[in-house]
Amino acid sequence: MFIGDLDKVVSLLLSLSGRLLRVETTLDTLDPETEHQERLPLLEKKRQLMRQLSEAQDLKDHVDRREQAVSRVLARCLSPEQHRDYSHYVKMKAALLVEQRQLEDKIRLGEEQLRGLRESLGLGLGIGMGMSMGYGHY
Repeated sequence: MFIGDLDKVVSLLLSLSGRLLRVETTLDTLDPETEHQERLPLLEKKRQLMRQLSEAQDLKDHVDRREQAVSRVLARCLSPEQHRDYSHYVKMKAALLVEQRQLEDKIRLGEEQLRGLRESLGLGLGIGMGMSMGYGHY
């Protein structure tokens, strides 16, 4: 149960952090002349995400305290080697979740860039460059 909660909380933290970063990036790229009415919803979204991120961090702190309690119980039940393996597993689980999210983000970005490139070349519309020039389908 603890490992499942750890997965959920780490995923929540990563999701909220990513969403907050996107909102901040959008705010940073807005023209200084942008109307206040356009900026206001983004600023409210940023405040909401920051509040949610703080709450998610509180959850993570609680999960960390639970991990320490579980570890103490397991230390009495497992051999020292098994307990080291368990501790390593817990640390790696969170680290691998972060790495997985980073890789998923890179894949998503690459797919978006590829889609944009195809559209700019007319490939996304079913009008392949080779077809429009009479060279057949690739």
